[in-house]
Amino acid sequence: MLRRNVRLRREYLYRKSLEGKERLLYEKKRKIKQALEEGKPIPTELRNEDAALRQEIDLEDDRTAVPRSTIDDEYANASDRDPKILLTTSHDPSAPLKQFVKELKFVFPNSQRMNRGGQVISEIVETCRSHDFTDLILVYEHRGVPDKIVISHLPFGPTAYFQILNVVTRHDNKDKKEMGTVSEAYPHLILNNFSTKIGERTATILKHLFPVPKPDSKRIITFANQSDYISFRHHVYRQSGGPKSIDLKEVGPRFELRLYQIKLGTIDQEEAQTEWVLRSFMNTSKKQKVLVGDFVSTYELVRQVG
Repeated sequence: MLRRNVRLRREYLYRKSLEGKERLLYEKKRKIKQALEEGKPIPTELRNEDAALRQEIDLEDDRTAVPRSTIDDEYANASDRDPKILLTTSHDPSAPLKQFVKELKFVFPNSQRMNRGGQVISEIVETCRSHDFTDLILVYEHRGVPDKIVISHLPFGPTAYFQILNVVTRHDNKDKKEMGTVSEAYPHLILNNFSTKIGERTATILKHLFPVPKPDSKRIITFANQSDYISFRHHVYRQSGGPKSIDLKEVGPRFELRLYQIKLGTIDQEEAQTEWVLRSFMNTSKKQKVLVGDFVSTYELVRQVG
């Protein structure tokens, strides 16, 4: 198993190293296509390669015309099977952290919770790979308050690091009877306001934690982004009157996430390349909105969907 993982990782890194060459070749072919379509002469720097590049262009189809990236490889097989998630915590978790992870187990379908004990990260990742888990989620705390969540996609990455804020668990809510029990149906997803490149990347990481729901599912998971803070909400709904009359009921938990780092490898690979990281100067720049657009309330989104 160890040799196989090393070989797969080596092949993945080799494919990634070819991205720059493929992108350069793609740009050359694009310039030749554009010149031919507009009836302009071939650029001088490409005249020596013109015949070979035209031959490649003639052999391309819709699938091979645009080069694939490592991001495509990371989630290439995501639609073949439902996600399988392992949930665990930092060492020696407090009672509030244990309760929060128990509730996260109901949020993510097909997830399993594991008591970490004395296991190190590398052992947990190997366990996930040997049991065909697609994602590993680790939740950390500070003085009994959950403060960080790490989502690592297996077997090659990426790994996203989020800060957790304003956690309100079902256990902390006084109106437990009104909330009722948590449905185990696969939820519909609402991903609002992830319009930039990093926003789309974040949405891809989050949406692949959930399987495809049935059309009649009444359960909704919302990730609503506002000023780079992602609000997580968990609702069930029913149509009480007409098609535009919807009753929403929040079933919890609720919290906010703030993305601060994305790495291209898995969580056990310290040498993994950093794709994006939040820098200190970004906090004061009004123009540096990494994920955002215009905020829309959950109720309005559900009305549009329902």
